Amino acid sequence: MGRGQVGYCSAAAPIPELSVSVFMRFCQLKTCRQVPGCSAGLRRGLSGVVFLIALTLTAAQSAPAAGLSDCRAVETSLSSCPAACPVPAEVWAVSTRRLPGICGLPATAHPGVERYDGSSRRWLPADLGGIVAGEQPLVIFIHGNRYDPCSAKRQGLQLARRCAGLCGPANAQTLVYSWPSQQDGRLLKDGRSKYRRCYTEGYYLAWLLGQLAPDRPVVFVGYSFGALITLEALDNLLTAEAAGLPVSPWRQRPGETRLVFIAPAVRCDAFAPCGPYRETLDCVDCLSLTINSRDDALRFFHLLDRYTKVDALGHTGMPQRWVPAEVAYSAVDARRIVGREHGFPLYLRSTTLMRRICGDSYGTALDLQAAEPPPAAPLEAAEAQRPRPSRWAER
Repeated sequence: MGRGQVGYCSAAAPIPELSVSVFMRFCQLKTCRQVPGCSAGLRRGLSGVVFLIALTLTAAQSAPAAGLSDCRAVETSLSSCPAACPVPAEVWAVSTRRLPGICGLPATAHPGVERYDGSSRRWLPADLGGIVAGEQPLVIFIHGNRYDPCSAKRQGLQLARRCAGLCGPANAQTLVYSWPSQQDGRLLKDGRSKYRRCYTEGYYLAWLLGQLAPDRPVVFVGYSFGALITLEALDNLLTAEAAGLPVSPWRQRPGETRLVFIAPAVRCDAFAPCGPYRETLDCVDCLSLTINSRDDALRFFHLLDRYTKVDALGHTGMPQRWVPAEVAYSAVDARRIVGREHGFPLYLRSTTLMRRICGDSYGTALDLQAAEPPPAAPLEAAEAQRPRPSRWAER
């Protein structure tokens, strides 16, 4: 099935493996279209109004704080990470904000590269070779829509510091992948524009990943559109590998690869048996989903693409049976903690969620049941049956 086709997302065919108490009914939206006698025009009007309100909330969550023009006030503004949080060993940033749109894997690219200096609390110019040539595990944070350069780096640094505080210092290199997602124009038009830009970013990220050593562990922490960029990059790498292009092999690579998706703005049938990104699971050892079935922005994800009209994975979840047995899989619904808003800072402020995200990203999984009520039984059984790999902890 191509990416432009709709499948596996019919509201008339609920997946029995999912519990309604854990996820929303599979790929079903609680909108006006469930009310008898509601006209199609009224449905579209109400959907558009609520979607604009939801995107406004998104913008409020990702907007930078005042006085951060040079990104120096990062550490003093991290209310969810006190000064006692250890400073991460290595935090880098790669920016494609000045790169043009493309429709294929580039032979070369020249993104901006910076490295965070903890002593001066500044981002200093650096060389891409410092990232590509590294041997320690690489954790790539890919943000969502409506981030300016400073807010992207600020939240990437905060993620690294929070995880260092929860999991202890890690011998890992953290990379903030900064792409052009700053607000531009009307809300719906802007959302559709950034949705299309994700496909360009998939080529740039694939170009970068194609230079990494095959045995190097890599973790993708994709928030919202960051998950779509990640899957596009992996899909592009598989295509390039099949075409015999000189890229590092990613199918069944020896280095461990993890996908840690938070509120992923990806179509809900992405990993279905005939889904558009099914083959990317050949590159993955561990898949961790943190969804929010109450997220108002993701609820109207289907409006971004005029042709597919598919709901978001981050809003509906997916059945466990779609994941191959050799891939460690876990999922949790953050609706009780995050509520209806859409913003990565909401996840960063929750110790419960960060224990899970950091455990999947920088170390072994931590127990979530100590601070929050446990998820429904089907979700607990899924996590118990699929223990996470331990190879990461050995490095």
